[in-house]
Amino acid sequence: MERRSQPQPTGSVVAFRSRDHSRSGERQGAEVRGVDLQRLIRLKEPIPGSGKGKRASHVYRVAAEIMCRKGYEATSMNDIAEAAGLTKAGIYHYIRGKEDLLFGIMTYAMDNVEQGIIAPAMEATDAEERLRTIVERHTRSVIEGVGAITIVLEEMTALTPPHRRTITARKRAYFEFIRRTLEQLASEGKLRSVNSTCAAFSLLGSILWISRWYRRDGKITPEEALKDYLEMAMSAVLKSR
Repeated sequence: MERRSQPQPTGSVVAFRSRDHSRSGERQGAEVRGVDLQRLIRLKEPIPGSGKGKRASHVYRVAAEIMCRKGYEATSMNDIAEAAGLTKAGIYHYIRGKEDLLFGIMTYAMDNVEQGIIAPAMEATDAEERLRTIVERHTRSVIEGVGAITIVLEEMTALTPPHRRTITARKRAYFEFIRRTLEQLASEGKLRSVNSTCAAFSLLGSILWISRWYRRDGKITPEEALKDYLEMAMSAVLKSR
């Protein structure tokens, strides 16, 4: 597997853990609208839609599903190879071992976050529209099939220290992107009287929890769930008009 360059850590964080950094309203808006975010969010190359990249993403999804059911420690390479339709020798064409696979799954998840959520949201200069894009796209990604990958992201302790630092930095960058968007809304008088760090954690927590309960074959359709989550998230942090 190709190694990605490690982003420079923006702070200490585990599972979107953050310290509260207060900023003036002027600095809040400038940081979100200016080039600082371009340095904060280091977008990766697009995930290939065919060939080895496509097959590797299939392996990551299958492995994540198995790890969710059995746990990381109890999941064997044989389990993953069989479920992915590969021989045990064949699966090593895509990964070098189980820890490398776990890092690959997490890297794949964060690539999807950066390409499918952050990149489109960064195009919105309006903070409210940016927040709506973040919530809608992240919620949709969990509902439409990456729930298992979301859960596996919690297996941080199983990573080697260098891998853990890489994933931690990328999680932190996403969290800061959300928090600074909320800070911009506060500077514009649109945010409720809430702490932006608490609000960012609450938004992320509610979206990530979807993977724990949502069933695509259940009574709630994806469209209904997406509509309700978007309404609840925006109403929770924005002032009534």
